[in-house]
Amino acid sequence: MNLAANARDAMPAGGKLTIATQNVDLDDTYVQARPVVPPGSYVMLEVSDSGQGINPEHLPHIFEPFYTTKGQGKGTGLGLATVYGIVKQSGGFIWVYSEPGLGTTFKIYFPRVERSKRKAPVAEDTCFTASPHGSETLLLVEDENAVRDPACEFLRQCGYTVIDARDGLNAVEVADKHPGKIDLMITDVVMPGMSGGQLAELLAGKYSAMKVLFVSGYSEKVVLRHKILDVQTNFLQKPFTLKALAMKIREVLGHVSVSASAGGS
Repeated sequence: MNLAANARDAMPAGGKLTIATQNVDLDDTYVQARPVVPPGSYVMLEVSDSGQGINPEHLPHIFEPFYTTKGQGKGTGLGLATVYGIVKQSGGFIWVYSEPGLGTTFKIYFPRVERSKRKAPVAEDTCFTASPHGSETLLLVEDENAVRDPACEFLRQCGYTVIDARDGLNAVEVADKHPGKIDLMITDVVMPGMSGGQLAELLAGKYSAMKVLFVSGYSEKVVLRHKILDVQTNFLQKPFTLKALAMKIREVLGHVSVSASAGGS
């Protein structure tokens, strides 16, 4: 999604976005050119656009957190860094090919896993009954719809009252309109306009008993640069499963059921 959004921004007057997948086998010849990639079987995801391209001086830095070539207020510099982190967590590799005026192509290689002949078990995340439940009120702050919407639906099925917000400013608005208490705020660390840490400090006066769970696609080391207290204990790394989220919520609130603890995540 981040790659597609970048492609859109690179084609302000319109253009062509191509997304393709392919099974590839990388032999010793390819590995000699890309020594960090071990030979083997991969699934390649290719995302190409016919946009403005990337200047050579920017290419070495595009996966660095907070590095952006967009104007002020138009980019956080986190999109490609997030892509890079997800690819690496999956054991994959990513390469970019681009020249000014000729568009950009990202090629992502994920290790290929042969499908087991055994019948796959039902995913635990789709069965909310396998996850610990609760009845508290949660404030979920997440600027990515693809993360926020399914998380809200899942947590409501788990019995929680969920108030959701798309960013820090929106969270302040919805919190002001909420008549009751808020037991836990789940917030992304890095968001446009206001960070999760700033939001937590802002709401601490009104909701002194409210606990906070920070989530981020970045490691705890990077998150700690934002000077967030208790991030090591109240922190969940993206990408996470819905069951892992449910378990972490009970941990932060101080109520982990025996059955849920035994199940793991």
